[in-house]
Amino acid sequence: MTPDLPQRILAAIEATEQLDAPRLGARVLLLNAEDRVLLVHARDPQDADHHWWELPGGGVEPDEKPTDAACREVAEETGIVLPRVDRHLWTRESRFHYMGRDHHRIDLVFLARVADAAPTVALQPTENEKAGVIERRWWTAADLHKCADKVLPANLAGLLDDVLAGTLSDKPLIID
Repeated sequence: MTPDLPQRILAAIEATEQLDAPRLGARVLLLNAEDRVLLVHARDPQDADHHWWELPGGGVEPDEKPTDAACREVAEETGIVLPRVDRHLWTRESRFHYMGRDHHRIDLVFLARVADAAPTVALQPTENEKAGVIERRWWTAADLHKCADKVLPANLAGLLDDVLAGTLSDKPLIID
């Protein structure tokens, strides 16, 4: 920054730069005992034609560890309590339009497995989730490959294949 600019202009520039700062998120590739993956079907409440399937998860709160956020988000969105998540599988940066605004997000995706997929706590959806979540469904890899709807990330079926085959890199991937 140029130090000779008035403080109010420097503050305005900094605020503008912060508007595009990404929000950190944590998501979970959650597998049940049959190796089915849990996906959330969501929609933009302001655009009924804009809907997609995504992994459960959401924003990391200030001073919260991403792994803790991942467990919290799964419990809030699905009722399934995870004592922990396993390894970090990939990081995905995205920019998208939702509810009339542009968003910038960096999601860390963790692996978790559950022997019993039954919810054990009440859902705690946010107002946003109440307006936007359509359903939750466990998917086989084969069904995911046949899905004609938008899936996030777009290459999730292939990534799931690699996880199930044990061929996904031990080092977290960076994906689009």
